[in-house]
Amino acid sequence: MNYKEFTGQVHHRLEFAQLGQAVRAIRATLTTLGERLHEGEATDLASPLPMEIDRYLTQADHGQRFDYSEFLDRVAEREGVDRSDANYHAQQIVAVIAEDTPSGNLEKARSQLPEDFERLFEAVDHEADEASEETTAEE
Repeated sequence: MNYKEFTGQVHHRLEFAQLGQAVRAIRATLTTLGERLHEGEATDLASPLPMEIDRYLTQADHGQRFDYSEFLDRVAEREGVDRSDANYHAQQIVAVIAEDTPSGNLEKARSQLPEDFERLFEAVDHEADEASEETTAEE
C-alpha cells in the first residue's frame, strides 16, 4: 500500500472533511504507539507501511511505559480532539494497518502491550469476526 492509498483509507474510514485531518490522526496515533512499543516491535509493525508513515513509529522515543488512558491522552493532545474521538481514530488506524501488515507483526506488537491496550484492537477483532462469519456462511 502506498501513502496515498493508506491516508485515503483512513480518510474514508474516519469520514473526515479534509485529508489533513487523516494525516494528523495517523501521526498522533503512530507516534504515541511507537513511544509505547520497544524499537524492534515498532520497526516490525512499520515495515510494510509507506515510508512517509512508518517514520512515525520508528522515530518515536521507544519503550516508554504508560497505560491505555495515557495513550489516549497523548493521542488526543497531538491530534487536537477529545479522548473518545482519539480512541475511535486510533482503533480505525490500527485496523487499516492490520489490513496490510502480516498478522505476526501485528500480534508481536499487540502481545508486548498491557492488557488494557486490547481496546486499541477492537476494530481489528471485529473485522476478523465478521470475515470469519462470512466464510462460515459461504460454506
